[in-house]
Amino acid sequence: MKNYPLPRSRGFFQAAKTIFWAFFGVRRRKHGESDVASLKPAQIVVAGILGGALLVLVLLVVVRIVVMAHGTST
Repeated sequence: MKNYPLPRSRGFFQAAKTIFWAFFGVRRRKHGESDVASLKPAQIVVAGILGGALLVLVLLVVVRIVVMAHGTST
């Protein structure tokens, strides 16, 4: 039986990049398989939570800017 080396674990920025492309909805199969083989589940979970929180914050800021720009004059 051959011993194949385990894929080297990538860093947090690779996990963040993977989550960004997942949110965007565009991913090549080859890259997805590579990420599954090299990223730890904990990295994906943490990056997903942070990415989701960042997305919500950005949306809240955009909504606040739009509401402030249009005002509430009656």
